[in-house]
Amino acid sequence: MSSMPPATPVLALQGLRYRWPGQHSDALQLDALQLARGERLFVRGPSGCGKSTLLALIAGVLLPDAGSVALLGTPWSTLSAMRRDRFRADHIGYIFQQFNLLPYLSVLDNVRLPCRFSPARAARAPAGSAEQLLERSGLPAALWRRPAAQLSVGQQQRVAAARALIGQPELVVADEPTSALDEDLREAFMQLLLDCCTQAGSALVFVSHDSRLAAHFDRHLDLAAVRPREVAA
Repeated sequence: MSSMPPATPVLALQGLRYRWPGQHSDALQLDALQLARGERLFVRGPSGCGKSTLLALIAGVLLPDAGSVALLGTPWSTLSAMRRDRFRADHIGYIFQQFNLLPYLSVLDNVRLPCRFSPARAARAPAGSAEQLLERSGLPAALWRRPAAQLSVGQQQRVAAARALIGQPELVVADEPTSALDEDLREAFMQLLLDCCTQAGSALVFVSHDSRLAAHFDRHLDLAAVRPREVAA
């Protein structure tokens, strides 16, 4: 885990404003948000309310037009693009809505991929970590050496979760991760994700349209309630 002082939030947003190029109004405005180690934040809102924009700003893929986003006390704006890539790989586990597995790689190689890009994650992932995460996910060992393309949607989702969780990242970001799962798989997935975040002390930002999942979380953010007002051209 990071050696940051205990009082330093994992994630801190202040005076955040972002406007897409060519638009006349902000896509996102957020006055303040902090997330401590181990906290769980549920983000909801209709399509077009800025959920994807918020996640891109949190992960340092986008930089705000105003305000700041800091991860572990380091504002993304103080880092070069190359250093942002490395910092993101070291400290954020990301579960994409479309999984983004490499179809030609085996299940195990997909899970281990973050450790290839981040020595820090690799140092926090002792031998057997990928196998342990896959075992906890309920994915049969007979599938672990198959290419990811041969898995079902539900199986791919569990691999994507294990990949995000390996190496105990300080922040886990999950973008609509249960949208393709039936009820039983959704509950099993949520239990795996929450248990692993608790064990690692990872903060969790979880985006979903499914309000039934909100009960699993410490805090809620409704982006529709803070959506910017339209500004005339």
